[in-house]
Amino acid sequence: MKKFNSLTEKIIKFRDERDWKQFHNPKDSAISLSLEASELLEHFQWKTKKEVSEYVKRNKKEIGEELADVLFWVLLMSHDLNIDILKDSIEKLEKNKDKYPIQKSKSKHIKYNRL
Repeated sequence: MKKFNSLTEKIIKFRDERDWKQFHNPKDSAISLSLEASELLEHFQWKTKKEVSEYVKRNKKEIGEELADVLFWVLLMSHDLNIDILKDSIEKLEKNKDKYPIQKSKSKHIKYNRL
């Protein structure tokens, strides 16, 4: 939790020093989050499982930077919308435990409503 708070503070400071908060309404922040997630996807597009494995070994830094961009937007939106993302993440995990009980979902990739 402390690390998330520290990172969030650094992100807010970075943004505020550039006077970018004016551009960070929920709609545009959500779009930016989606765009960064899409940039992450580009690393894997059109690659076979074997190609992905080799690609990740050679491009881990770049993939990590895209993951960081996604995380930045998650933390920024959480802050701006006054959402306790850590608390909500824990609650969502508990909810998913109910939706995907081990005895029904282990080793399956079926959505909860089809188990």
